Amino acid sequence: MQHGARPQQKAPAAYELFYAAAALYAATVLPASVLAMTGAVAGLPTLADPLAHAHEMLLGFALAVVAGNQLGVARGHFVVALLLLWVLARAAFLLAPASLAAAAANGAFAGALAWRMVPRLLGAAKKWRNKALPAVLAGICTATAAWPLAHYAGAPGAPHALVAAVVLLFATLMLYMGGRIIAPAIAGQLYRQGRRLEARVQPRLEAVLLACGAAAVALIALPGLRAAAAAAAIAAGVLALVRMGRWRFWALRGRPDLLCLCAGYGWLGVGLVALGVAHAWGRFETAAIHLITVGALGTLTFTVMATLWAAQARRSPPGAVAITSGTVLIAASTALRLLGALFPGPWLLASAACWSAAFGLLLVMFWRTRRRSGVLRQ
Repeated sequence: MQHGARPQQKAPAAYELFYAAAALYAATVLPASVLAMTGAVAGLPTLADPLAHAHEMLLGFALAVVAGNQLGVARGHFVVALLLLWVLARAAFLLAPASLAAAAANGAFAGALAWRMVPRLLGAAKKWRNKALPAVLAGICTATAAWPLAHYAGAPGAPHALVAAVVLLFATLMLYMGGRIIAPAIAGQLYRQGRRLEARVQPRLEAVLLACGAAAVALIALPGLRAAAAAAAIAAGVLALVRMGRWRFWALRGRPDLLCLCAGYGWLGVGLVALGVAHAWGRFETAAIHLITVGALGTLTFTVMATLWAAQARRSPPGAVAITSGTVLIAASTALRLLGALFPGPWLLASAACWSAAFGLLLVMFWRTRRRSGVLRQ
């Protein structure tokens, strides 16, 4: 190497590409959808449709986070091609959501992602509980491809039933991943504090929890089994809160990032209980869904992405101020979204502003870390 030459940088890893793309999408397009739905802006007919908003929240933003998480440090042409396919799918859906191009692009992205993830995870899983992860991921990718068919199913409630099922699929994914991410991290921190966490794995509780989540997914779209679906969702929410309580998160010292992860898991438990009650009652189901999508999904995805990026910057504790600030903003967004479901006023706009600010903060973290890494490599 010649004197003064810079070492060649590695291509960005999958999590770097997809996390940054997901954060940008969350900070811009999803709030723009709220503006369109409330009539605050005109000229965005696709984003003004609540079903399109749900599609992009779940199968646009959240599935991109899943791609970054599951592909991890993978690099190369496949990762870049997959990201470009995600971008194409987003553009096609926003421009013509009912078109064959949108269906093909979204289906191709989901199919390629499933092809890369599911066989590997199935091969690595030795216990049936661990097979829940590839099964749920396969279900989410299948729902992505099946979404356009719901509009032609003939049943007037088919699209809304599919939304509820996909929300529960993501909820089940968070129930599983929460136990794999949060519990070991809490156990490690408590060990450093001179304590021991006995209820770390909780295999029986996790098995029942996953069974309740799977039952809720299977039953939520069946109108004749409304009570059974509600019971499964409520049971999953209660068990999630019991599980989190057994982690003894209140004993943590100096780890606000772990407390923020617990906040997201808490939103998940409360959201599942609320969704079950709302489904049985037949009212406020959309508000309950937002406890899961905004509160739980928003907090957990934000905190996981921010923690990883802070670790890249070698911060300890990992990005405490930024992660705490983002978690508070997402909590405010969730509370304001609930107010918007109950009372007239500018609550939805305020909720969108808090959400956008949180993921804008995450983008700033990404940019600063990449800039610092670039300087360090020179």
